[in-house]
Amino acid sequence: MNNESTTIEYKREYTEDIKKTVIAFANTDGGEIRIGIADDGSVVGIVNMDATMLQMTNAIRDSIKPDVTMHTRCEMMVVEGKPVVGVHVQRGTSCPYYLSGKGIRPEGVYVRQGSSTVPASESVILKMIRETGGDSFEATRSLQQDLTFEWTEKFFQDENIRFETEQKRTLGLIGRDGAFSNLGFLLSDQCAHTIKAAVFEGSSKRVFQDRAEFSGSLIKQLEDAYRYLNQFNHTRAEISGLKRIDMRNYPPDAVREALLNTVVHREYAYSGSILISIFDDRIEFVTLGGLPKGIAFNDLFLGVSVLRNPRLADVFYRLHLIEAYGTGLPKIMEGYRSYPVQPVIEVSDNAFKMTLPNTNYRRQSEISGENAGEAYVEDAYEDDERKVVRYLKNHLHIARKEVEHALGFSQAKTIRLLHTLVEKGAIKKEGRGRKTRYSIANSAKM
Repeated sequence: MNNESTTIEYKREYTEDIKKTVIAFANTDGGEIRIGIADDGSVVGIVNMDATMLQMTNAIRDSIKPDVTMHTRCEMMVVEGKPVVGVHVQRGTSCPYYLSGKGIRPEGVYVRQGSSTVPASESVILKMIRETGGDSFEATRSLQQDLTFEWTEKFFQDENIRFETEQKRTLGLIGRDGAFSNLGFLLSDQCAHTIKAAVFEGSSKRVFQDRAEFSGSLIKQLEDAYRYLNQFNHTRAEISGLKRIDMRNYPPDAVREALLNTVVHREYAYSGSILISIFDDRIEFVTLGGLPKGIAFNDLFLGVSVLRNPRLADVFYRLHLIEAYGTGLPKIMEGYRSYPVQPVIEVSDNAFKMTLPNTNYRRQSEISGENAGEAYVEDAYEDDERKVVRYLKNHLHIARKEVEHALGFSQAKTIRLLHTLVEKGAIKKEGRGRKTRYSIANSAKM
């Protein structure tokens, strides 16, 4: 008698674990289970053949999803003169197969490793889903089903749009099988994909200044990331005659569209975060996933749109986050139409990079050269103090509550920071009580 192997499994009698082995064979390279043979290869036989055959066929039909019956065959065999049940399993065409009570999760999906049946890792499960084809990633059943939608529900309510079970089905958050799809996972509070932002001094990554990571629903991440970026989108004011002209470092619409583009078009089948790097002279947005199939690099600037995540884009469209498909990049380029510097797009097989240049950087560098003798006092501030100063540089006459909300600090912490910065001469305090307002002091250099 041959020993157990990648494609052969012995069982002395029927047990519930046999279903896992059927799944493992269907997900790997097929195999054969022989019930009535001990692990050491000795034949013990089956006492009640009909009952064992019935248990086996019922288990395959009722406990394994998708339907794997067409890839299995149960038959009675005689080995060394004793009755044995043989279960032949072919590799399935709808991997991953899983225990219906567990779902497409490591505890429900099994594969074969040598002579053992083991739970599949999440990466192996995602690989099977991609190789099988069929539904897109966002339409596939989520590996995680314990999902909540507190932030997304609030956003829908703010837009006066219903977000009940019926709407979740229509939008694609719930699939045909009644389970949450990966789109549901992306919009849930449990979303594992994140946006990471980092701030660097100068034009290289040698000196690190600040960082942040945004998690939760993609909608929440969008709002949090845009609020964070806005802290560094400083306003430069120039006087022309009697007029004051304010110029932002980056066109706000361009920043918004670049951020939306990275979220809507990234490849969520892979792990990894969206990366945003903020330098003195530019902001870089890097996201996973190259160009979708069917689109060339030059098509990007013509408004051609081949969506990698059409259902996610549809949700954003309904929430008025995007106006129309294919308008994002043209709007970014339009935002820079009157500037000598222009956005740069770089694409590889697996990544997409958008670089927005700082429209004020050249002028700021010239001014810095003119004032080279002035002291540079950024080191005089702690990290949180620096965040407050940067925020106030972009907003005149701000109340304490606005600072508190924008930076996510507690009331006590915000009061303490503002008081300290007033004492340091970095900011000015005007008014009393509810009319108290704060503004940047002329002596504050960042």
